[in-house]
Amino acid sequence: MTIERLGGLAGFGGPNLQSRGEYAYSDLAVPDRATVDALFAGRKRASVKPVADGFTYRISRKGARGTETVEVPEALVPQVLIASVVDGFR
Repeated sequence: MTIERLGGLAGFGGPNLQSRGEYAYSDLAVPDRATVDALFAGRKRASVKPVADGFTYRISRKGARGTETVEVPEALVPQVLIASVVDGFR
């Protein structure tokens, strides 16, 4: 999976900073897999409202139907995926 951190205070880092990580779905603990599956199924999105100046995460994974992508507030993302994100220059 590819994880991108977006937004934050005034678009943290601007156009020159990229916050991105990768994590193998197969390496996730069972509860985190269930969370990720729920995010892609749309079962968790409405449960938390985005926070002003908060981060949003774009998570992409490849499946039988091609690449799937969701954007969700930070509060819904498993900590292990958040920890996989590193900042770098484009």
